[in-house]
Amino acid sequence: MAGHNDKMIYRHLGRTGLKVSALSYGAWVTFGNQVDTKLAKELLTACNEAGINFYDNAEVYAGGDAERVMGQAIKELGWKRSDVVVSTKLFWGGSGPNDKGLSRKHIIEGTKQALERLQMDYVDLIFCHRPDPVCPIEETVRAMNFVIDQGWAYYWGTSEWTAQQITEAWEVANKLGLIGPAMEQPEYNMLHRQKIESDYVPIYQKYGLGTTIWSPLSSGVLTGKYSKDHIPPDSRLAMEKYKGSAQRKLVDETLTKVDKLKPIAQRLDASLAQLSIAWCVKNKNVSTTILGASKLHQLEENLKALDVLPKLTDEVMKEIESILNNKPDPVATYR
Repeated sequence: MAGHNDKMIYRHLGRTGLKVSALSYGAWVTFGNQVDTKLAKELLTACNEAGINFYDNAEVYAGGDAERVMGQAIKELGWKRSDVVVSTKLFWGGSGPNDKGLSRKHIIEGTKQALERLQMDYVDLIFCHRPDPVCPIEETVRAMNFVIDQGWAYYWGTSEWTAQQITEAWEVANKLGLIGPAMEQPEYNMLHRQKIESDYVPIYQKYGLGTTIWSPLSSGVLTGKYSKDHIPPDSRLAMEKYKGSAQRKLVDETLTKVDKLKPIAQRLDASLAQLSIAWCVKNKNVSTTILGASKLHQLEENLKALDVLPKLTDEVMKEIESILNNKPDPVATYR
């Protein structure tokens, strides 16, 4: 039985009737790579006890193994399907010419294959994992509506689309009397703010866009565990395929900001990770913040971010802002 925790906050996913926990859990980089079914069950149990109800996945994560591990873990835990909100994302399904992108063919086949791996009849949310520059948006909108009509997914959305692309999808959907994208999954954290705080502002109002944000800790940079000379050997940025990401993220300017944020966290009796997560949750346009911990102690620490939320007064937010000094211009212009 999936749990309900009084401390958890539940928010509507944009303008939909669906409620998601303000903190959620994602399988990116972890499940199938660093996490097997046994550990997955422990992590999911801890999430469940904390009141998390949303679990994020994608066909590309660990080549499909992330979905297999999550599906098997949920099955073994015996959770009631209606108690949880599960997502997957489609774009990179394999190496064949039609295994990639957002064609009708890949959306329909990719959905069926994802459900098979998850051992589920449906996902609650299905995302277009990236925009497809060569597929007509009408084809994608129609295919996503077909998936919903079949009962294979309840809501569809986008990930890392521009405000303009989301608007186009909505215009097509409205013209055809179809369902538009209910949610977007962008990166959002103290170091990465443009889309959530500026670009999407007009479409929150116009289309009621919900957001399921990823990388609230900027791949661990906002935990404070990295420095110029030190990348912990078991950390994400130490993994071979994230070497480029490490060089890009661990620049002096960023590390200086991180150091200056540490005393604020200490003063609030929080870790820097907890402060960074709470800062994301505080934004009312964030429906849910996806955590990606691969170790139980990390996850338990990060879940305490909700205790920090009430401590983020206007004064504290101003102090953080003066350190970050990266607030995007308030009005989005479509270029």
